[in-house]
Amino acid sequence: MPPRSLLDVDDLSNEELVAVLDRAVAFGDALPSRDLLAGVPVLNLFFEASTRTATSFTLAEQRVGADVISFAPGTSSLGKGETIADTALTLRGIGVRVIVVRHPESGFARRLADAFDGHVINAGDGTHAHPTQALLDLMTLRQEFGRFDGLHVAIVGDILHSRVARSNIVGMRALGIDVTLIGPPTLLPRDFAQAGVRIERDLDAILPRLDAVMMLRIQRERIEAGLLPSLDDYTQRFQLNRARLRALRDDAVILHPGPYNRGVELTDEVLDDPRSRYVAQVHNGVFVRMAVLDLLVNGVPVAA
Repeated sequence: MPPRSLLDVDDLSNEELVAVLDRAVAFGDALPSRDLLAGVPVLNLFFEASTRTATSFTLAEQRVGADVISFAPGTSSLGKGETIADTALTLRGIGVRVIVVRHPESGFARRLADAFDGHVINAGDGTHAHPTQALLDLMTLRQEFGRFDGLHVAIVGDILHSRVARSNIVGMRALGIDVTLIGPPTLLPRDFAQAGVRIERDLDAILPRLDAVMMLRIQRERIEAGLLPSLDDYTQRFQLNRARLRALRDDAVILHPGPYNRGVELTDEVLDDPRSRYVAQVHNGVFVRMAVLDLLVNGVPVAA
């Protein structure tokens, strides 16, 4: 059997999903000794710029004792015509056991995992998936509510191009969370609807009923591509702002995967609101990624 990889949340069984979150919580309570991955070479291969994810993975790798290797892919042989299979063979030959990869092409992580005789962790591929972001979002919800079943979470914005939304839908539904997707038809087609996942167009109508709302970054190029009539139209209908904060329950929380656009999908008041959990999400990312590394390399998805 080939080594396990994490390409999306559904690579984990429900039991493993809960166990990884248990492990992450335990790591947050007390860091383990640095011997979980002692001497294991882990390569960070980021073809896209990243601050939160790349830094979080590096810190997680260091905390479990891995030998961390990072380099710019543009200077690698992949940029000189070498195939993924050739690169995978070379990396395994020099002893790399885990590759953390981010790439703008959907499916790249899968192709790499198929060629690499080691563990691959998908740190985001195109518009396809971002499993560790979904896991840290789930950890944040668990800390807040102590449960998943029956929670009502809305994801707002550009669902069509969001790997974060896609992975969160998978993870949230697996754990019994009711998901509502909100956005304009051009960024949220009807075919996203499924069991436990509803589509709405009216943010104001749904806000009072939510346990959590996740705002997604809106890229200005969507307007240039004709997917949005104007930025003003989008902010009027879907921006989380001071007025809409008043409609959100006092015990609800606000999530954002980052990076955020102030004045677009949210305003400064949202970031300053006590219900915002952006900092907690970033903080939890390190512990979730430690737990994923531990699971893949050591095969111990159990609470510490």
